This record gives sequence, C-alpha cells and structure tokens, in this order.
Amino acid sequence: MGLRAGFRRCCPSRKREGASFVKLNLPAFPIVPSAWILVILGLLAPAAVVIAATAPSAWVVAPAAALALLLVMLVDGWLAGPLRDMQVLVPSDAEVGQPARIKVLADIDRHANARAPEVALGFDPRLGESGIAHFTLSASGSEPVFSGTGEITPVRRGIGEMHGVWMRWSGPLGLGVRQVYRPLEDELRVWPDLSPTRSPTLQAFLRDAQFGLIARRIRGEGTQFEALSEYEPGMDRRRIDWKASARHTALYARENEAERDNQIIFAFDCGQSMCEPVDGLPRIDRAVTAALTASYVALKGGDRVSFFGFADTPSLITPFVTDTRAFHRLQTAAAELDYVPKEPNFTLALATLTAKLQRRSLIVLFSDFTDTTSAELMVESVSRLVRHHLVIFVTMVDTELDALAAQEPETLSDIATAVSAASLAHQRAIVLQRLRQMGVDVIEAPHDTIGCRLIDRYLEAKRMEAVG
Repeated sequence: MGLRAGFRRCCPSRKREGASFVKLNLPAFPIVPSAWILVILGLLAPAAVVIAATAPSAWVVAPAAALALLLVMLVDGWLAGPLRDMQVLVPSDAEVGQPARIKVLADIDRHANARAPEVALGFDPRLGESGIAHFTLSASGSEPVFSGTGEITPVRRGIGEMHGVWMRWSGPLGLGVRQVYRPLEDELRVWPDLSPTRSPTLQAFLRDAQFGLIARRIRGEGTQFEALSEYEPGMDRRRIDWKASARHTALYARENEAERDNQIIFAFDCGQSMCEPVDGLPRIDRAVTAALTASYVALKGGDRVSFFGFADTPSLITPFVTDTRAFHRLQTAAAELDYVPKEPNFTLALATLTAKLQRRSLIVLFSDFTDTTSAELMVESVSRLVRHHLVIFVTMVDTELDALAAQEPETLSDIATAVSAASLAHQRAIVLQRLRQMGVDVIEAPHDTIGCRLIDRYLEAKRMEAVG
C-alpha cells in the first residue's frame, strides 16, 4: 500500500476540507553525522593527545577509533532508511489569531528501531511570529508511513507563503542522520477572526433574542404603529391613545413595532496607532473581530451594515449589506483593510463618510491615539459628525501604558518612565471625557470584551430608538 492509500486510511476527510497537496519526488540524500558524533569526536581529540604523549607507538588507536565511529555512523544512517515520498498538506484559508494545522506525511523505508522523523516548516512571518514550526512525525499503522501535524498561528491578515520544509531522521543509535529540504509553493490566505460569531454563547443569544433567527414583528417598542390593545395597570401611560379611548369609552394603548432598516457604519482607523500589537495581534485585527461580531447581530436584527476604512486617505467603503446571507461580503471587505504606518487624516475621512450618508445613522468608530495633536484633530472631526449621527467611539485599554504607570520604580529612569506614562494616561482620559461631553458614547475596554460591550450598546440604542 502506497503513501496515498496510507494517508486515506489515517485521515479520510482531509482532502474534502480543501487542503492543497504537494507531492515531492525526492532523490537519495547523503548521511550526515549527528550532534552526538561531533561530541564524541571532540572528546576523542584530547584522548589522542594523551595516547600520543604517553605511548607514541600506539598513536594509531585514536584514528582507528574515529574511523570505527564513522563506520558505525554510516551503518546507523543506512538503517535510518531512504525517503521514498513526502506530502505536505496546507489548508487554503485560516483566521488571524486562530491556529491552522499543516499535516506532513512521509514514506520512509527504515529499520524498525529507527527514530521518528523531525520536521521544521518555514513560512512567511505573517503566518507566525518566529516564521518556523517544529514537530515530530509518528508511525501510522503497519505501513512505513509517518504523519504529524504542526500548528501555526497567523498574526496578520493577507496572503502568506510557505517557504519550505526540512525533515531529518536518524537510525536506531541516533548517530547517523538523514535530512532533506524541499521548497514549497503553497499560499495560505488569512481572514479576519470569526470565532466569536461562531461561539455557542452568541448563537444561543440570537436564538433567544427578541429578533431571533426568524424575523418577526416586535410589539411594544419603536415608533411604527402596530395595533391597539386595552390598557392594563402597569403599562406606560404615555402609550395611551386618548382619541381611540374617547371613541370606545375605555382606555386603549398603542402598540408600536420596533424600527428596522437602521444604517450602521463601522469605521476603522487603519493608521499607525491601530497597527500596534495588543496581546500578540494588531489593534485593527481586534477591532475587525469585534465589528464582524456586532455586524452579525445587527444583520439578524434587520439593520443595514457597511464598513469604512481610512488612514491618511479613505481606502475602503462598502455598500450596505442587508442580510446575513451576504455576511461574507463584510468578511471579504474586512480582509482588505491594510496596515498603514501613517497618521490618520480624520478630517478628510469623516468628511468623506458624512458626504455619503443621506440619513441619520449609527457610526461606530474604532481608533486610538498617542499624542494630543492627533487627538485634537479627531475630537474636532467627531464633533461635526455627532451633530447628525449617533456615534460610538471604541478604543482598547492600553495595558502597557497602565503597567508602566503602575510599576514600582527602582531607578531614576523608572521614575521618568512612570511619570511619562501617567501623563499620557491622564491626557488620554481627558480626550475620552471630552468625547463623552459632546454626546459620543465611548467604549474603553480590553480587546477581548469590546465585542460584547459593543453589542450591548447597539441593542440599547435600538431599544431607545436613538438611531432612526
């Protein structure tokens, strides 16, 4: 049974998952010494000097021992067996911050007691911080097929390349090593992280929420008239329809239908501050994950969603998506948001966004700032935006700044760092307070909670009819 048959036995469904197959026809490779051989040869050198000094006639013992050791190494490497075939299975897609699994299969004609092969994968740095992944293959069944799976965790969106694969395996004694290298031409497309959208918690919430998975009318909220019902104690008196009550000589209350078709725009600052990492991933990727989660909930609620990205110039604006069946359009658009190491132009970006909106909308702005100059320009631009729209400003807690300000100083340099960090944190708090005073709803939270906080604010605004 060949390698393909062995692979179908150990992983019958992998091909259906869309993994790409790379078949490498490998020639024979020479045997090289292992690290243990080099250590032993290094220890033999002083022993040869001692023998030559004490018994000059026995100097041949050391070269003979070295040759014998090399012969043992060659035999051990021969027992390791040649590589017949190898396959590397690379998935075509992955999500940023989520592990992607790469499977390697190797057909080796080796001795029964030979050691398991070790594999190293080289790839684009956007697919992992170190750019390399190590793992060990294990025997699969009675066939001489070894298989193993390595995990890589992409740290940036985009298309990453797999550079090559290294494999080495040794004989029973671990002295002779065979090793091969072959380049790879696979590409792995990294998408935004959608794991919060697939979470059981969110799915259960959508099933139990008032707008649920099935669109239906929602009585008792909103401004659109739905029906009249007899007034009962405990109902809001402002809902009493006095004209209808006078006609029927009884108290009747209006039941309204919650408004749908609200416009929600998620605006992303793709500038320098949002490119900075937080817990291993850029802030913009954390923002995209939160926005996609909130977008999914908004589409389930019957609202319309659009994405807007900008840095020094506006770079992305999507048409409004109206149904969850078109949610993939938002995911594709979010994957195109680039990392721009430049200061954002809030004046141009928000003016462009305002010109494209013809009605009152909910604008969710994901941004961050590091200096007061850029913050002043942002506040001025947001102040013009908040006159006609409902604005939610979302920023992530700067844990690094808080840690620098809170750590106990030991040197003068530590004192200067703590004072500077405290000053920046104070300026940051002032800017956020100014935004709140203008009527902007500010969300400042850790990156792993901004998605839930944003959904809560959206549902609250929808319940209070603050958008339409």
